[in-house]
Amino acid sequence: MSQTNTYTVTGMSCDHCVASVREEVGEVPGVSDVDVDLAGGRVVVTSESHLDDAAVRAAVEEAGYQLEDSGATS
Repeated sequence: MSQTNTYTVTGMSCDHCVASVREEVGEVPGVSDVDVDLAGGRVVVTSESHLDDAAVRAAVEEAGYQLEDSGATS
């Protein structure tokens, strides 16, 4: 059964930002889909099992952006 988590990411300002975050977060083990809302700064991640928030944070930082400290919401 898949689950969905929503994260808030700061620093994104263009379609390139969206593509970078989508690519890096998409490589996190277990992630099956990544939807990025540039205007709202939200990243919705669908995974096949429990998702490690630290892995998502690392992926967002690898893309060059920051995950807000509030973490994920389901």
